[in-house]
Amino acid sequence: MSEKEKKKPTETELEILQVLWQAGRPISVREVHERLQSKRSTGYTTTLKLMQIMAEKGLVWRDTSRRTHLYRPALSREEVQDSLLERLTNGIFSGASGRLVMQLLGQQKLHKEELHQIQELLNRMEEE
Repeated sequence: MSEKEKKKPTETELEILQVLWQAGRPISVREVHERLQSKRSTGYTTTLKLMQIMAEKGLVWRDTSRRTHLYRPALSREEVQDSLLERLTNGIFSGASGRLVMQLLGQQKLHKEELHQIQELLNRMEEE
């Protein structure tokens, strides 16, 4: 498995990363597990094993200097979003990012502020 492939989280790993990003600080497996319980029923040992695997894959950092190990994300939310968008664009849309954007915009109901931000981005891109 290449280094790039190691950094692509599974769906469950993404849920754990979401918890870590939302926490905004290093937290224990117990805290992650408790927060995940509101979304799905899973065992503590399953959460622990997943987080150990995530540390091996380089998705999280583990601080082992204390009795209770603390975890924090090794990747920013933006890095993961970029990686997943690249996988989606290249995999399903054969590299055609325009088709991806059109599909997304056609499926979603956007607020006026979001539409305004998209229009501003398109205007900047046209000027470049």
